[in-house]
Amino acid sequence: MRQLLLRFRPTDVLQWVFLGFLALLLLGGALAGLLNQPALLLPALAVIAVVIVLAEWRWLYYGLFLTLPFTFEIPLLGGFQMDVASEPFMLALTACVPLVLLLGPGQLRQLRPREWRHPLLLLPLLLIIWAAFDITFSVDKLKSVKYVAAKIWYFVPFMLGTLLLVRRPADFWRVATCYVGAATVQMLFWVIPRHAPHGFSFGAVNGAVLPFFRNHVIYAAMLSQLLPLALGLASQAAKRWQRQAWYWAAGILFFGLLTSYTRASWLAIPVAGIYYFVLRWRLTWLLLVGFAVGILGTAVFFVQEDNFMRFAPDYEKTIWHGDDFGAHLASTYKFQDVSGMERVYRWVAAAQMIADKPLTGSGPSTFYPEYKRHTITGFRTYVSDNPEHSTTHNYFLLILAEQGVPGFVLFCLLLSAALLTVERLYHRSTARPDVQRIVLAVALSLVIIIFHLFLNELIEVDKVGSVFLVGLAVLIRAGSWLEEDELVKE
Repeated sequence: MRQLLLRFRPTDVLQWVFLGFLALLLLGGALAGLLNQPALLLPALAVIAVVIVLAEWRWLYYGLFLTLPFTFEIPLLGGFQMDVASEPFMLALTACVPLVLLLGPGQLRQLRPREWRHPLLLLPLLLIIWAAFDITFSVDKLKSVKYVAAKIWYFVPFMLGTLLLVRRPADFWRVATCYVGAATVQMLFWVIPRHAPHGFSFGAVNGAVLPFFRNHVIYAAMLSQLLPLALGLASQAAKRWQRQAWYWAAGILFFGLLTSYTRASWLAIPVAGIYYFVLRWRLTWLLLVGFAVGILGTAVFFVQEDNFMRFAPDYEKTIWHGDDFGAHLASTYKFQDVSGMERVYRWVAAAQMIADKPLTGSGPSTFYPEYKRHTITGFRTYVSDNPEHSTTHNYFLLILAEQGVPGFVLFCLLLSAALLTVERLYHRSTARPDVQRIVLAVALSLVIIIFHLFLNELIEVDKVGSVFLVGLAVLIRAGSWLEEDELVKE
């Protein structure tokens, strides 16, 4: 009898899980029958749902990108907000991906040792670790804890999930298809029909993109970063009608970008074009060094003898020009544009915060309302009351003000490592045009996102931060594809 029982003893983790499920089902069923409470069967049914999700977790991942353009914010208790449906998808994937790694047969081996040690994986992780440590010094620990939690549920799906799912080039283009296709559908059936009756005017664009975008800036940033992916989809399409469809999609996205009237996103496109030649001519190191020297020199100039005060705006002339986009553009180069000068107002406050706490900053996600104690009245504008609780409109200053020099250095190292990795992979992949197309599309999207970071902090937005992290993961995987080819040739 003992030998018979031993034969039924579970021998691996999956058998133990199945045995636990049977016990839960029997117990729930017995209690449901005795107490006449069918709800007691829900725990066992939840196990079935979890097993199905784990077995086909990829549908959650694709579903996330299909719904990203249609995500909108809903308020929660305590003044917090949630992006629906993206954050529920991200939370589910944050639970699924580690379980798949641990329980899925051979899943851990999908991530090669060099991928676990790759700087593009380690640096985002170090940023999260530093932010978690910085909670100790935060002026609002609850906000900082929420920030770190959000970083985790971004990192796990978009970095680890991508490394698990994107095993060959076709997988990446499938993900791009979901996001670009969904964004194109949204434009055709939501934004354009709502914007067209107003003659695609500047004043109506914010209303046309609601409720899926807080403002036209996020909308334009999403469109601009997707343009390289749409063109990449067209370049790799096997059939003529597919190429034409993706070119049409790219044209629709570009039309949306033009009628978004967002100056930063307009400028991001030619910047990406210039970067293409930097990439081709192997000038990334020169670009990074030149940029570092330029930024340092500019900072020294503004700080020396309080030169920054010379750029204080005229309060009466720094106004919003309503539906007159021409006046809006003219006011930009005259330093009379209210949105531009409000940025300067907050940049000056951020600089004051950095000087106050250079090592630790005020803590993750604490810029508002902490910056108001550090503002200088001479830079105040009509919109300085800031009812929308927005932050610096410069991610580099934001991370310096909130997480100090260590957070800033880690982030700059991440961006530098990404651009240098892009250059190396682009020139290594000349014999693999399928990989080179992916590297180029990802590189241009990353450059567009990085450019936006000088004027906004959109990397914290799901519609933009997702592409940033997926791009990093795909660069890691592209290196593995090329390494495999080189080993085969040897």
